[in-house]
Amino acid sequence: MGKRRLALCAGVLAVTAFGPAACAAYAADGGDVSVVPAVPAPGGDIALRVTGCDAREAVARSTGLVSDARLTPDDGDGLAGDGRVRSTATAGTYTVTVACDGTEHRGTVQVVRKQTPAAGAEPAARPSPVAPVNAGAGGAARELAGRPEQQGPGTAQAVVALALAGTAALTVHRAARRQARRGRRTG
Repeated sequence: MGKRRLALCAGVLAVTAFGPAACAAYAADGGDVSVVPAVPAPGGDIALRVTGCDAREAVARSTGLVSDARLTPDDGDGLAGDGRVRSTATAGTYTVTVACDGTEHRGTVQVVRKQTPAAGAEPAARPSPVAPVNAGAGGAARELAGRPEQQGPGTAQAVVALALAGTAALTVHRAARRQARRGRRTG
């Protein structure tokens, strides 16, 4: 009876401690389609990413895109790919859908018209480089520049943390039990 009670308490403690983080991580992942930049101009390139999809490949479709975008596994726990907004797209919000493992994931891309400066007007800011500069680091800047920014732990990390917390509680319980047995033998 003591083992079950301790295991139950360890489980409740782990869920209490890590449950909100796991829920927040899952909500951040959402399993939905993310688009970067979220507000491109017609003809602009976008990066698409979907999480919560265990397939090896998927296709993102939208009436706002030139063609369907092929998504392949990225370094995280999702699929990623590139697409291009139609140059004839009118300003508005377009739905992006990804069919994956029998589930349809959705996201949106909001297309805006480019603001053309008045004739003879100077740009407000000086242009800056848009591609990584070869500045050492073995070309790592070029590799990292194409990845969407990740924020916080993902669902997989939260599950691993819960498993580690349970294992730690079980180890502490066993050590305490061994120590109690040694105390009974010497007494």
